Amino acid sequence: MHQFIVGELHVALRTFFQNRHCLVFVAPFDIFFSESEEYDSPDHITQPDLSVICSKDQLSKNGCQGAPALIIEVLSPSTALKDFNEKFNLYQSYGVQEYWIVDPGNRTVYVNTLKDGSYSIRHLYMEQETIQSILFKDLQIPINTLFSLE
Repeated sequence: MHQFIVGELHVALRTFFQNRHCLVFVAPFDIFFSESEEYDSPDHITQPDLSVICSKDQLSKNGCQGAPALIIEVLSPSTALKDFNEKFNLYQSYGVQEYWIVDPGNRTVYVNTLKDGSYSIRHLYMEQETIQSILFKDLQIPINTLFSLE
């Protein structure tokens, strides 16, 4: 189920960003976070399920240096707490503009958007709704396409 959802999101994002200036990456793809912007020895390295990077200057041969515009994590039982707590705080503190958490167990999607340095804009999307990005106004994904296998 996890791979199916990641695949569906990847197709939707690639289609949306096809003629735009952002690139979509699927795991395994490293994101390097560094307070000092020294990426040879970053403070944190993550491999989100999906990343949208809108500045080609951030790309290196090893991955992305600094915060992508959008990160999406698809929960699994073993990662749920980490995605909701540790990664939520990490992505917020390093300036990831939008962070989606897809919860297959509850068939929901949380969209967190950065405002004034914190994820103060939060939306919970449920079945039959359409996920709406705040950052990318025209990006809409019907939630039932993600959970159509069940």
